[in-house]
Amino acid sequence: MCDRNFEGRRLSARAGILALSPVAVFMLLYLGVSLAVGDFYKFPISVAMLLASMWGIVIFRGRSLTERIEVFSRSAGAPNIMYMLWVFVLAGAFSSLARGIGAVDATVNLTLRFLPPSMVIPGLFVAACFISLSIGTSVGTVVALAPLATRLAAESGGDTAFFIAVVLGGAFFGDNLSFISDTTIAATRTQGCDMRDKFRANLWIALPAALVTLCFYFVAGHTVEVSAVGDVRPVWLVVPYLVIIVSAIAGVNVTIVLSLGIVSAIVIAVAVCHLPLFDLVGYMGGGIDDMGGLIIITLLATGMLGLIKAMGGIDWLLRVLTARVSGKRGAQLCIALLVGLVNLCTANNTVAIITVGSLAKDISSRFGIDPRKSASLLDTCSCITQSLIPYGAQTLLATSLAGISPVAPLQYLYYPFALTVMVGLSILFLFPRRLHR
Repeated sequence: MCDRNFEGRRLSARAGILALSPVAVFMLLYLGVSLAVGDFYKFPISVAMLLASMWGIVIFRGRSLTERIEVFSRSAGAPNIMYMLWVFVLAGAFSSLARGIGAVDATVNLTLRFLPPSMVIPGLFVAACFISLSIGTSVGTVVALAPLATRLAAESGGDTAFFIAVVLGGAFFGDNLSFISDTTIAATRTQGCDMRDKFRANLWIALPAALVTLCFYFVAGHTVEVSAVGDVRPVWLVVPYLVIIVSAIAGVNVTIVLSLGIVSAIVIAVAVCHLPLFDLVGYMGGGIDDMGGLIIITLLATGMLGLIKAMGGIDWLLRVLTARVSGKRGAQLCIALLVGLVNLCTANNTVAIITVGSLAKDISSRFGIDPRKSASLLDTCSCITQSLIPYGAQTLLATSLAGISPVAPLQYLYYPFALTVMVGLSILFLFPRRLHR
């Protein structure tokens, strides 16, 4: 909700840039300092986010300090954010429990029994694509596969960041294309087109990018050497992961999916492996504690981005980007940049689509862009940005489960980069052609 001091008021360029400056402060502190010293662990992302949030409160004029903090707190405590935190808590509990009882090792062993080492990386990417396409959520895919990817990386001696990037790429492929994804629903509703038609338009962009990425993973897979993990684990330990995957594909809510996974893991650990119940509770407690840093970063990020919106920064950004649009290519590029930059300022691809959706529809109507194409651009470009920002929920969750820096997978995110190239080509050469007649 916009602050009352900015309603109906056109911000100057200086005021608009100032309103957006907390994002720049965060990027400068975290990315800039980390790149300068060559170590992304030297400057904690939580400290960078805290300082950027404090800067946002300082520059928020027209209200008392108490009122500014209230704006920050309302944004951080929004229902969709609290729901996300519940997912993080349950994910931490399940991940630690599954690792503690040996379910991760058992699942990795079973995977390696059916997949040759050279197929592990492409197999992981295909699995992430399939699961995310089926369940329509990249977060759910990360929860299911990030622990397995981490273990596979450890056994092969490979870079954990690379394996996590494989999962993230596949997760965003399905999130972008799935019929039940919230981004798909938001994009098609704001543009007034059918989900099936938007899927076809997206397929021309996403599928070639995924195939190119998969080919690279086939080549990279020949350098991987993975052997079975330690001692043989009971095959029953695979059941919690099967419960997670099957219930997710069935369309069950992600919180229920994780709860079912936790319950099944406890039942099997007690009934089959005869593990003490208090040990299992200890595993869960440790996993929840490990999510503490991720939860703090999420609260700081959403609070800071709420300040930016309240100061009118997003409205100013939308006005500036649409000021000089001309021609179909320029209009499509404008839609792509709009949703990408707003996603940068909100760290939520669905919110970004909803924020710019009506404006994108106006641009499309004015310049004769097919609604299916504008919906495709909104969904695809928001997913690209979401996958590349280190403070996005999916990246934070995946790297937290793997115990690595949020920036570590960035250099290996081949699918988002390939998708960016395909979006650029689709704008330059106006394809699919049937949408530009």
